[in-house]
Amino acid sequence: MLIIRPLLLAFVLIYLLPAALATGLWWMGQHPTSWSKADWSSASLLPLAGEDKDAAVYILAARTGGLKGALSEHSWIVTKAPGAQRYERYDKVGWGMPIRHNGYAADGRWYSNEPRVVAALHGRAAEAALPDIARAIRSYPFAARGGYRIFPGPNSNSFVAHVLREVPALGAVLPPAAVGRDYPTDGRLVRLDREARQLSVSLFGYAGLSIGMQSGFEVNLLGLVAGIDPFRWQIKIPAFGAFGFAPRIA
Repeated sequence: MLIIRPLLLAFVLIYLLPAALATGLWWMGQHPTSWSKADWSSASLLPLAGEDKDAAVYILAARTGGLKGALSEHSWIVTKAPGAQRYERYDKVGWGMPIRHNGYAADGRWYSNEPRVVAALHGRAAEAALPDIARAIRSYPFAARGGYRIFPGPNSNSFVAHVLREVPALGAVLPPAAVGRDYPTDGRLVRLDREARQLSVSLFGYAGLSIGMQSGFEVNLLGLVAGIDPFRWQIKIPAFGAFGFAPRIA
């Protein structure tokens, strides 16, 4: 009992309290009440494809729709070959095509929520990564219809996280509010990536632990991620995401 009480208190303060606060703030905000009333138009976040002659790869994320937007984001992949006049966008969604290709504007809002760039590659690095990204998309094991579950996964974030793991050149992990990113799409509950210096442990997405150069230190409980990243001076708060702070140098 001496151990259980402090653990329960920590769980309430670190996980449940931020989640409840985020839910309350989201509920008081203005959000579309249905898919048809949401804004899916371009946020003009990316340069026009025809004006950028180099290859490019972007990982984008935005808060999702409904009340679950208080706790989670949706992520997707955008690529562009050298000289291409348009971007190629890939999403995993729970309806329609299993892997949706160009279903929305490359930098389109998601349920009216503004997207942001999580990771990017340009030029030769992006061009070299394009074949690996294409293979990773084709190899996603839950691409067929029915291969989608909101929690704990596999969902849209599980798909993008799979590509990130398969293409180390992208050098990134999804943000902590991307619920489903820790689902083990390859069935491996323990993963050691020596190249990325990253150790991840997942209990089928319901709980997990990550330590490494890409993520810092994270603990995932029921999709809510708390942690600290000393390499990027970030603190990760469940439901809210990562917040950076720069040290003052005298």
